[in-house]
Amino acid sequence: MDSRQLNAFIAVFEERNITAAAQRLHLSQPALSGTIKSLESLLGAQLFERQARGVSVTDAARILYPQARRLVAQTESMTRQFRQDARVAELRIGIEGEIAGAHIRAFVARARQAVPNLQLHLLEGCTGDARLATEDERCEDELFLPLWNDPYAIASPADAPADAMPDWIVCPDHPSHQRLLPYYGAAANTPAAQAASLRLALELAGAGVGACIAPRSLVDQQGGVVARALDGLALSRRVGLCYAAQALDTPALALLAEQLGNAIRA
Repeated sequence: MDSRQLNAFIAVFEERNITAAAQRLHLSQPALSGTIKSLESLLGAQLFERQARGVSVTDAARILYPQARRLVAQTESMTRQFRQDARVAELRIGIEGEIAGAHIRAFVARARQAVPNLQLHLLEGCTGDARLATEDERCEDELFLPLWNDPYAIASPADAPADAMPDWIVCPDHPSHQRLLPYYGAAANTPAAQAASLRLALELAGAGVGACIAPRSLVDQQGGVVARALDGLALSRRVGLCYAAQALDTPALALLAEQLGNAIRA
């Protein structure tokens, strides 16, 4: 099958109407119908059933649709990658609030290496073609491409005695809080302070209020604290790229996801 057949199939699947799909592709209805019939013949399966108004899709079409979208996106990405007069590839990436600067810089370096002529726009929060976020922040319908495993560590005030029992700063609303309760023990009932985020907890620790438990990437960039291993509890988070499946229609994102995925599997 070729891209002409796949694009014809995608248009009819999305429009549910031969006339509307033909107008979208700037084709005549007979030409579009012929392309669909040739694809059905090649696959040995019926993809659409004509109705009084429009068409309905078969189970075979529902299986083919996500694969067709992916193949078309990959073809467009390769064309863009090897075109001699390639234009700038724009990509908008949202950065969630608790991603460490070291991970942002490493991501930018990887993205620029993976996508030729990349013009990268970094945005705050849940927006853009994709997001650099933790797996806990992935929306239900999003894909997640893990890039780093980020272990948790204890951040203690720099002037705190190393052998002293810490006064804990806790983040009750953070996803890690419930997993940390056994580690805090009874001290969780009388914390030194509470914070709405890990970043704020680290600021409190840096100010000498007490100790907190946070991802090592965030601890390492916080002033006024020293990092200690979280003995007896294996706790980490995964940091990576979150994106909706349809966002892969953006050639730059499709190429980036493919290159990053290949690097992980290598």
